Amino acid sequence: MRKLLKVLTLAVLVAFTGCSSKELNAGESTAPKIVHAYLSGAMMSAEDISAKLTGAGFEVIGTYTVNKKYKLQTVIFTNDTLKAMADKPGRGFAGIGRILIDGKNNQISISNPVYFGKAFMQESADYAQLLSVKDALTTAFSNLKETADQGDYADLAGYHYMVSMPYYQDSIVIAKGTVASLVEKAEGYKKGKMHLFTLKLSENRYLVGYDISKRTAKFTKKIGLDKAGLLPYTILIENNEARMLAPKYYLAVSYPHLTLGDFMTIATVPGALEKDLSKPFK
Repeated sequence: MRKLLKVLTLAVLVAFTGCSSKELNAGESTAPKIVHAYLSGAMMSAEDISAKLTGAGFEVIGTYTVNKKYKLQTVIFTNDTLKAMADKPGRGFAGIGRILIDGKNNQISISNPVYFGKAFMQESADYAQLLSVKDALTTAFSNLKETADQGDYADLAGYHYMVSMPYYQDSIVIAKGTVASLVEKAEGYKKGKMHLFTLKLSENRYLVGYDISKRTAKFTKKIGLDKAGLLPYTILIENNEARMLAPKYYLAVSYPHLTLGDFMTIATVPGALEKDLSKPFK
């Protein structure tokens, strides 16, 4: 009887959680309740950042100017752990890391791989793996401080800003076609200006870094230049589709303390972002 009750209890738990024990990563059991979105550190040049990343075993994809006036640059990087984790259906956005060189506030800001990894990997996240990436960064860059931006780690898998706002899985299909043709179109449109990089995750999965118009990019000045490292925007190409994260989701998860008033000041930006990223595929 006791054995039967245990089986029934497990069945009920699986039914309510919507996942089996096989879907839960063992590393998640040690995850903290609260995780910070960014780690800030002393100002450094792109060259010095790249050297530290390379020395820590990361692959530097490139450095991209976000705002010339305020001397904002984003260093994009990856490593084998990030690429392996992201090589799953719908998870490719987790394949890179970002460091913002913030000339306005005279600091660097590293996007916490634990925070964004959980948000983008969803139920596939493995805290132990994400933490290993963070530890490599905190070892390479000394005296980093956690910023005030934070979220509930477990809730990040189901994060949305408010009722009627999109979730991670509500990514937007901006083009359809074979993977090869979509990559060709993405890379062929103003290469070096609009197309910035292509990260191959596997034979049929690519993450493309893409610039946006100067007019659209002004939104970071309105809601916070300190988080401008969310640019360049990325496009995930897989399963014969090109997808972008829903802007209302991506902006909100990147700006954890964004107020509704802030959102109202950039009401036209989500549509402008979708328009900009759709251009290569017209």
